[in-house]
Amino acid sequence: MVSGAGSILVTDPTFTSMLDGFAQAVIAADQAVADLHARQSEPPATGHAGGQR
Repeated sequence: MVSGAGSILVTDPTFTSMLDGFAQAVIAADQAVADLHARQSEPPATGHAGGQR
């Protein structure tokens, strides 16, 4: 991988570990957004006191 700041071997275990962690965080964020969209598309629950938030 090459950038304006230099280059790094993609076989570098520290780099690949950090990249894997970033990828996992992106996957978790995507899932959280999908869950929120799914909850928003559900019909409102009945029998709940207090209404919507």
